[in-house]
Amino acid sequence: MNRRRDTVYIVDDDISVCRALSLLLKSHGFKSQTFMRASDFLACKHPKSSSCLVLDIRLPDIDGLALQDAMAARKLTIPIIFITGHGDIPMTVRAMKAGAIDFLPKPFTEKKLLDAINRAIEKNKTQNKEEAEIARIQRRIKTLSPRELEVFCFVAKGMLSKQIAFKRGTSLQTIKVHRGRVMQKMHAKTVTELIHFAEKAGITTT
Repeated sequence: MNRRRDTVYIVDDDISVCRALSLLLKSHGFKSQTFMRASDFLACKHPKSSSCLVLDIRLPDIDGLALQDAMAARKLTIPIIFITGHGDIPMTVRAMKAGAIDFLPKPFTEKKLLDAINRAIEKNKTQNKEEAEIARIQRRIKTLSPRELEVFCFVAKGMLSKQIAFKRGTSLQTIKVHRGRVMQKMHAKTVTELIHFAEKAGITTT
C-alpha cells in the first residue's frame, strides 16, 4: 500500500518514544512528525492530507485530553490514538466518547499500534473526502442569486414548482426558470441529488 502521503503526528515528551515510533513508522512507509509539547503541535500547519495523531496522555504543558478538546474546538479533525503508561478507565471512556480511535496502555505491541494507525488513516481519508464535498457544495451555493437560493431551499423541502409559485405569489414559469438555474449551478441531475446537497450544506429539509 502506498503510504507516501500518509502522515502520523506524534506528541510525546519522551524523546526515546518519539524516535522509536518514527523509526517504526518509517519502516512501514509512513511519514512522521514529532512534537514534545501539545502547544507545538497546535501551532504547526496541518496540510489536508491523510493523517492521524499518536498522543501521550501526560504532557508538560497541557495533557492529551485537553489537546483533544482544543482540536475539537478548532475543528481539527485528525483522528487520535492515545498512548499512556498512566491510563485508567475514566480517562479511556472520556477519550473514546470524544472520538478517539484507540487508547493503548504502554507497553503495546507494534501490531496493535499499526492496526490503530491504519484505522485512523482510513477514517481521516473519509473525513477529508466528506469535507471536500461539503466545501464544493458550499462554493456552488454561493453562485446562486438570492431568489435562486430561496427556490433551492423550497425544492430541498420537497415543494413542487407550482407550490413554490403559489407561496411566492409569482408565475409557475418564473419558478421553473429559477429551478432550472439552480439545478444547473448546483450540478444536480435530479431533485434527490439536490436534496442530498442541501443536507450536506446543513440546509434544513423539514
